[in-house]
This record gives sequence, structure tokens and C-alpha cells, in this order.
Amino acid sequence: MTTHLPDIVIVTGMSGAGRSTAAKALEDLDWFVVDNLPPGLLATMADLGGRVQNAVPRIAVVVDVRSRAFTSDLESAIKDLEQRGVRPRVLFLEAADEVLVRRFESVRRPHPLQDDGRVVEGIARERALLLEIRAEADLVVDTSNLNVHQLRAKVVGYFGEPGDESSLRATVVSFGYKYGLPVDADLVVDCRFLPNPHWVPELRPQNGRDAPVRDYVLGQRGAKEFLDSYTEVLRLLAAGYEREGKHYVTLAVGCTGGKHRSVAMAEQLGQRLRDEGIDVQVTHRDLGRE
Repeated sequence: MTTHLPDIVIVTGMSGAGRSTAAKALEDLDWFVVDNLPPGLLATMADLGGRVQNAVPRIAVVVDVRSRAFTSDLESAIKDLEQRGVRPRVLFLEAADEVLVRRFESVRRPHPLQDDGRVVEGIARERALLLEIRAEADLVVDTSNLNVHQLRAKVVGYFGEPGDESSLRATVVSFGYKYGLPVDADLVVDCRFLPNPHWVPELRPQNGRDAPVRDYVLGQRGAKEFLDSYTEVLRLLAAGYEREGKHYVTLAVGCTGGKHRSVAMAEQLGQRLRDEGIDVQVTHRDLGRE
């Protein structure tokens, strides 16, 4: 019997970070979703899904750490799939410890790894076990500040339009350093080398999406040169990512408060990436937070 190679997404990450929500979103997008599949059965699932008689072109598998050999088993399963010509994508969901604790407390459920200890101890054990998988993931999504609708929208944005496997999708997110780095960023650039519009009284109440602030930021010495040079760097990176099979990249653009410079520069970088033919989403994490 002849077979074809299905598209496989592995959904994993921290317990309480939204795996079930992501799986439901994929199911609604007509992915065939299997929950809590032991990693050792991934290759079997791929073989069954690829049979022409009942071919399943897109399979999403949710795996977690309920198996203590999770890390080695999953790494072995991914290598096995790659040897069969299937390049699975790994979606890793995470959230801050305090957010996970609140979520477990709200549903009054124990963490699967807490044993007789506290929830936070189970979270620490799980985070340590998942460290290597997170580092190798194709896409890392921090759900700390996302509700179920926002997480669903992200999943739909990433997986809702099947297309060329070599296409790259980028998220450009502005942020304020005083609120911390985005934990899911692949690349981080710092715009604090530019004068801060915060110290210009008429610009202070506005933000980087307003024309006066945008023009002020882009008119500063070094702004255009930075955009030109970094766009060239991103062009090279995008080509390399596609060659290596990386489908998603998150670029974080920071300034002090995430209101003026980073917002203006993130919008500009997003537009330049679109001009390169890259599918781009621009978000502003800390806009309105001050």
C-alpha cells in the first residue's frame, strides 16, 4: 500500500499552559487531534495517517510529562519520524509560575508532578524536564497574559492557512524593558539608543503608532540606518530559517516603557518584513500599561 507523509504538529509544554485549548483550536481547523499519546506511538500514528485509503493529511498530537521518560521518548520519536521523511513541528506552551499556580488553584486540581508536595514544586520539576524540548521547539507561546480566545486566535494564525511548508511566519512584538523581556522571543533588539519621546511634553501622551511620535522616532540620527541594516540581517536569517525548516520566529523590539520608540520601530520592521513576502503579525505587549 502506498503512503503519503502527513503534516504533524506536536503540542506540548507546561501543564496548565493551554494545551487543551490549542488542541481544540487545531481540531476546529480540521486537524486530526490525538490527546495524551505516548511519544513512542508517534511513528505508528504517522504510518496510519499516511495510508492512501484513509489518508489523514494533518495530525496534531498532544503529549505531556505523565511519562517520566517523556524527554528521551519524545526526542527518540522525533528522530524516528525524521528518518521516515516526516519533519514534525513542535508547539510549546508555557506560562509564568505564578500564573500556573493560580490556574491550578482555580480548578482545584493537583499538578501531575507535585506528588505529596506543593503545586509550585511540581511546576519546577516539570519545567526542568521540559527544558531541552523547549529549546528545540519550532514555536514557543507564552500564555501568561492570554485568555482562551486570544490563545485560540494565535493557533489559528499559525496553523489556520495550510500553505507552502517553506514559508516563514513572523511575530514582531514591542515591549518595555521595565516590564521584562518577552520569554518567547527568538530575537531581541534594543531601541533605547534613540532619544525618548517621553521627554517631549507634546509627545508624551501619544504612542508610537501616532504620526507625530513615529516621525520623531524615525527622524532621529541612526534610526533609518538601523532599520536598513537590521532588515538586511532579517533577510539573511529568514532565508536560513526556511532552509532549516523553521516556520515561526518572534522578534521582540524593546525600549524603556514599550510605548514610543519600540512601537514605532516594531511597526516599521513589520512592514519591511511584509515587503519581503513574509507573513507578519505585529503586536504591542505593553502599550497602554503605563
